[in-house]
Amino acid sequence: MALPSYAPRRRTALVLCGTGTAGAYHAGVLRALTEAGVKIDVIAAQGAGTVGALTGAVDAGSAFWGDDGPWTASTLPAYRWRRSLRLGAAGLAVAGVLVLSPLVVLVGAAVVYLLGVVTSLAGFPDTAMRLTELYSQTMAALFDPPLLPTTMPRLVVLALLLVMGTLGVAAWQARRSRRTRRRTQGAIWWHLLGQPLDPAEPEGLARRVLQGLTQASARAGGTPRELGVRYAELLAENFGQPGFREVLLAVHDVDSRRDVVVGAVAPAWQAAFASRRVGAGPREAEAIEVAAGGDGERGLLADALLASLRVPVASAPLEVELPANGYWRGEVHRWCDRPELVTRLVDELARIGVEQLVLVTPAPPATLPHDLRSRAGDLRDRMGEGLRSIETAAFQEAWSAAASRFSGVFAIRPDHNPIGPFAFGGAYDESSDRMRSLSELVRQGHADAYTQFIEPVVAAGEEVAGL
Repeated sequence: MALPSYAPRRRTALVLCGTGTAGAYHAGVLRALTEAGVKIDVIAAQGAGTVGALTGAVDAGSAFWGDDGPWTASTLPAYRWRRSLRLGAAGLAVAGVLVLSPLVVLVGAAVVYLLGVVTSLAGFPDTAMRLTELYSQTMAALFDPPLLPTTMPRLVVLALLLVMGTLGVAAWQARRSRRTRRRTQGAIWWHLLGQPLDPAEPEGLARRVLQGLTQASARAGGTPRELGVRYAELLAENFGQPGFREVLLAVHDVDSRRDVVVGAVAPAWQAAFASRRVGAGPREAEAIEVAAGGDGERGLLADALLASLRVPVASAPLEVELPANGYWRGEVHRWCDRPELVTRLVDELARIGVEQLVLVTPAPPATLPHDLRSRAGDLRDRMGEGLRSIETAAFQEAWSAAASRFSGVFAIRPDHNPIGPFAFGGAYDESSDRMRSLSELVRQGHADAYTQFIEPVVAAGEEVAGL
């Protein structure tokens, strides 16, 4: 089957989608496209792709995929269980060990008795006698108050109090960090536990990347919103310059139940991006243009970046204070990611005049018969397994939606990828019986970009144009 035609003169968009470790695959693809000089006018992203989109839009991708980039580390901890849950689990484990300590003593008695019988039958009665005496002395010391009978219950109570105190402090800190005072409903246990995964580490990486992109044009430091304002200013001042591209970031607003697209669009397309939708409610409720907006709108670019790293259900949404002069009149809404946002990005790109599309995902195609794999055992890996399956289906839907709307739609994706969204330490690949690392996923993205798009599509299109 012939590939769709590609022409550099057409307005082209790159769409990066996926969660967590997807950023490593995006880094390899961006490196390959930059090396080959592929013309990209717009970079759209959701999830982990937003970090790559912001770096690629200002021609700073080398900091993202280079030897000093975040994906070259042997281990990159991210989306770990929340610290309060880890400390609480450790406290419960200590309490369990203390409760079972009398049973351990009884097991030890049985083992010593068996050793005494064996040594006596082997002709070492003195050794058997010494073992028995040693164990008798140990038992007497343990059960002599106040050691085992009185101290152990106190230690168990103390461990449980520490668990409850840890969860309580975490709940209090989470409440203090909220921008809203809205009442939350439900049992107190769920208030204490909250969502299990902690997005602090990937958000810290995103802040450092945003800081690195803006430090050449502004003073160091600043809050994420201040960094977002500086980045939007940098992009708006350089539209049309080599290496600078338009950006669209998509997130989901939990409170309004809408998808929100935050974009920095060239002046020629700003009116089309901000136009009102017919029959679907006001456009300003779900589309925010930051290049032509004020600081209130431009700061939302950083909020969209951080919110896109909040995994739906598994991590708490980001609370975002919307501009007082905007449609929501200063309300505080909760933003997070949603795998199906790639389809929304396809719709937005068609609105701003994109003619050909390059879709990038680390999710391999749907499986065929006799292609089953072992099920994930770890709870976090199980969540990642379900999320990756949803990403595969969402990508296929986006492909189908784009096929009839653009002159060319191209895909870059791996045939096989055992590294799940949360496997930042790498993953075991049972197909090849070896471990796979994130640095290898970067190289795979680089190779796939060449073999699936640059060589068969871009190079072929240039040859045809040369004729």
